[in-house]
Amino acid sequence: MKYFSEADIQDLDHVYKINLINSCSGYKSANLIGSISESGIENVSVFSSVTHVGSSPAMLGFFVRPTTVLRNTYENIKATGFYTINHIHKNIIIEAHHTSAKYDRDISEFDVTNLEPEFKPEFLAPFVKGVPVQIEMEFVEEYEIKANNTILVIGKVKGLYIKDNLVENDGFINLSKAEVAAINGLDGYTIPENKTRFGYQRPKELIQQI
Repeated sequence: MKYFSEADIQDLDHVYKINLINSCSGYKSANLIGSISESGIENVSVFSSVTHVGSSPAMLGFFVRPTTVLRNTYENIKATGFYTINHIHKNIIIEAHHTSAKYDRDISEFDVTNLEPEFKPEFLAPFVKGVPVQIEMEFVEEYEIKANNTILVIGKVKGLYIKDNLVENDGFINLSKAEVAAINGLDGYTIPENKTRFGYQRPKELIQQI
């Protein structure tokens, strides 16, 4: 196996190091976060750091890099308190990745891609039209990660819109049926296939396949 020590990693070419460390954690969720500014400019941007925080209450988190550069999504969320999380699927991967470009705050990514905004009743932020899972989110709190000045943004789930036939009888959302994407590193997209599921495992019990 190829081995990289901490010293080796520090001495790597900048782009090589970014690719290496961003991909070593494994596959990540692929989502578009939709937000809107106080002046009404819509924003949508790709994120691979959305993660489950808790189920009761239902909460999700995502990481934002240092705010010393333009961070329209973060600024909009802090200003309005609301945002959406939208699952990227096979048919929109190219357009979704385009939103990683750093456009000025007065330019909507919806205007420079083929992605379409969708607004739901009594919710401020835009969704991405046609995606299989759309999540209404409300900002709760944030935590500064002092080691590298990133920010963990925590939000609560206000509502879920899920495409018909994706929710199994036990509540499991079968994302493979909708060809939902995952991200390897910063720019490697894949469409996972759900092979099998297993029941809640207890000590000394036989594995139960669902």
